Amino acid sequence: MKRFCTLLAMFPLTTLAVSYPVEVEQQLNGTEVLVSTETIDRDMAGLLLQNYGATPVACSAVFRNGPEAPRTRRTTLQAGERKPLTAKFKRDVIRLRIKLTCEPA
Repeated sequence: MKRFCTLLAMFPLTTLAVSYPVEVEQQLNGTEVLVSTETIDRDMAGLLLQNYGATPVACSAVFRNGPEAPRTRRTTLQAGERKPLTAKFKRDVIRLRIKLTCEPA
């Protein structure tokens, strides 16, 4: 038992991290938005948006995880602002599809 505990202590917790494929379909409509995805947990995902433009931007993200109902998140980003959008699901995520639409506000 002591050897088993020592073996577990040698592995960092990052080896137990969750990972699943994320597909992002972007329609930025001339806006200057940087998009990055985050896998937060086995049933939770995030999207980090950053507005590099000089004008405000209104964004809408639809998170889809298989047969579950899609989760829609909306936000308005001011010039230079950065905001996260997150979605939590009832089931484990196997493959996540996100449709992001941004337009000048």
